[in-house]
Amino acid sequence: MIPLKDNIRLARLPLVTIALILANVIVYLVAIQSAGSVIGGPSAETIVRYGAIPYELSHWGQHCALGLAGLGQAVLCTGQASVRGSAGAQPATWETAFSGIFLQANILQLAGNMLILAIFGMTVEDRMGRVRFLCFYLLGALAALALQVAVAPSATAPQLGASGAIAAVLGAYVLLYPRARILTVLLLPFFFNVVALPAWTVLGLWLAFDVVLGAVGLATAFGGAAGAAYYAQVGGLAFGPLVALAFVRRERPATVTGAPAR
Repeated sequence: MIPLKDNIRLARLPLVTIALILANVIVYLVAIQSAGSVIGGPSAETIVRYGAIPYELSHWGQHCALGLAGLGQAVLCTGQASVRGSAGAQPATWETAFSGIFLQANILQLAGNMLILAIFGMTVEDRMGRVRFLCFYLLGALAALALQVAVAPSATAPQLGASGAIAAVLGAYVLLYPRARILTVLLLPFFFNVVALPAWTVLGLWLAFDVVLGAVGLATAFGGAAGAAYYAQVGGLAFGPLVALAFVRRERPATVTGAPAR
C-alpha cells in the first residue's frame, strides 16, 4: 500500500511540513556520514548518543552509552547495578528528547514516516496555520515520548523517529476530516490497483507497518523489540484528537473535493 494524496484542497503552501521533511532527511544524511549507511541508517553509537532513552529521562543525572554485555553490544547506563563509572561526553538529556524526534533508524522508517507526513501534515498545517502546526507537531512528539517513559521508565532502548509526532498528526487529521479519502496504490501479488480509501484505514495500515518494523527489528539498530515505541504511538494518537481543536484557526476549513487533489 502506497498512499499518494488526499482530496482536500489546500489554501496555502505548507512550508512547515516541507521544512520538517527536509530536516528529517538532512539529519539522516548527517547522521550516517561518520558511520552507518544509506539503507541501514545511523550507527548504534549515534542512535544511543542522540536518541531519547527513557532511563535517562526518568533517572535524571544518569547517562547511557553503548557497551559490551556478554557476546554483544548493549545500552549500559550509570546507576544500574551492573554498571560502574560514567558515560562519555554526550548531549544533555533534555536535548535528546528533541534530537530523537528527527533521528530515523533506517531508510525504510524514514521513507514511510515522511510519506505519511507529506500527505497528512500538509492538510493539518493548512487547517491550523504554520506556527500552530509546528507547536502541535513538537508537543505531539513530546507527549508520545512522555507516555513511553511513564509506561517503561527503566527502558534503555533509544526512542527515535517521528512516529509519535506523526501519530498525533494522523489523529488530528481523522478528527478534522472524518470523510476525507486518500488516493492509494495497492500492490499485491499479481494485482495492482489505485483506490480511494478512508483516512482511518490508512491510519490503521500505517500503525501496522510501524509495529511490524519494530517486531522484526527494523525500528532501531539493536533488532528485536528494542525501541519499538508502541506506547509512543498510542500517546501520539491520543494527543492528536484531544488537543487538535485547540490549535485550529477560527475560519472556514479547506474544501473537500470529489477526487483526491493537491
